[in-house]
Amino acid sequence: MKIHFIGIGGIGVSSLAQYYLSQGAKVSGSDLARSEITDLLEKKGAKLFIGENRKENISKDLDLVIFSPAVSENNPEFEQAKKYGIEALSYPQALGRLSKDYFTIAVSGSHGKSTTSAMISLILIKAGLDPTVILGTKLKEFGDSNFRLGNSNYLVIEADEYQVSFLNYRPDIIVLTNIEEEHIDFFGSLENIFRAFHDYLNHLPEDGCLVVNYDDENAKKISQTIGIKNLNIKPFSLSLPDANEIKNILKVPGDHNISNALGALTTARALGISDKISIKALAEYQGAWRRFDIKEASIRDKQFTIVSDYAHHPTEIKVTLKAAKEKWPDRNIWVVFQPHQYQRTFYLFKRLVKAFIEAKIKKIILIPIYDVAGREEKDIKEKVSSLKLIEAIREQKEEKKENALYIPSIGEVKLFLEKNIQGNEIVIIMGAGNIYELSKMFST
Repeated sequence: MKIHFIGIGGIGVSSLAQYYLSQGAKVSGSDLARSEITDLLEKKGAKLFIGENRKENISKDLDLVIFSPAVSENNPEFEQAKKYGIEALSYPQALGRLSKDYFTIAVSGSHGKSTTSAMISLILIKAGLDPTVILGTKLKEFGDSNFRLGNSNYLVIEADEYQVSFLNYRPDIIVLTNIEEEHIDFFGSLENIFRAFHDYLNHLPEDGCLVVNYDDENAKKISQTIGIKNLNIKPFSLSLPDANEIKNILKVPGDHNISNALGALTTARALGISDKISIKALAEYQGAWRRFDIKEASIRDKQFTIVSDYAHHPTEIKVTLKAAKEKWPDRNIWVVFQPHQYQRTFYLFKRLVKAFIEAKIKKIILIPIYDVAGREEKDIKEKVSSLKLIEAIREQKEEKKENALYIPSIGEVKLFLEKNIQGNEIVIIMGAGNIYELSKMFST
């Protein structure tokens, strides 16, 4: 079988590409830029085209084309595939087709999908259930990969709500972490988000299982509206006794990670896995790529700590900074933040300002908004910017200008840190774009 992936470097798409490579398929793919992920795919045998998409990348003998949801319909490779009559599926459609062939555990929610999926996967592995795993992050336990091939009928996936992607999936177990106003550029309102989640949850079979976070009022509310008669609903909450044990054994900090672990533990119980196995797996969990990823660094013989984190929504920012303050109560915390997508920044502007103000951290540095191609309204860039965001934070924070800064590039932030780090600071490098590259510029 010959499969071509358009946008193969994406964190989800690349995982699916690895699945097909593991099945012996001949895989090719294109992406605009080279990355750690594209390098990994080449090592595994994929043929890659890096740079501008070209129709010549599509050959007539392809059996299937899988494309990232970010790919537009006028993409030359997509158009050429249609011209040749080659079947073309979006990443969610292709993953949905795969989900029908497995006993699928799908982790859903506005936040916490990657961490919860990772924790569930590691528990299943330790229990000998040998799952196949398709993740939206890389795990050290998977050799810094976002994919694991199992030898059983279990499949663990993340089910994203954006563009109602999760309506393509047919899970046997759904884990619901939370529901919040997110992707408002697509949904328009919380009511529409509720409607999408309601439709998705009703994809569960009659003997299916819903593991749901009862600490989240929206998740709890929607779980009580599902029309499946014999659905097995298994709630979890930080108020349960299990939370204290989880808190004592987890290496990753924060109440949000305790909640993620409780979701994983509850899922394991639904599968008949003993708590002894689950607790051991959770205790050994090392954390995921860009999820409170800690490393030590130095500048001019000054030692400091870098935390690389994917947080880009106000709620994620809030819990990440809270976790950092709890872990390091006596150290100065700096944040370098890259807002993600102009539309998200515009719709969540006031909440972003509030999240940083309430965090009460030493220094905030913003860099330009990460532009997501194909997902921006016309003229939106005139309405919002990182400079406007930092000015709003500065105005309400009533701080000196040097404690709330706008710096126009990652390289200039590196120079700023090299000049101003005094030693022992915690520098949180935060955002869903390419801001993580900053952490790679400093040696351990």
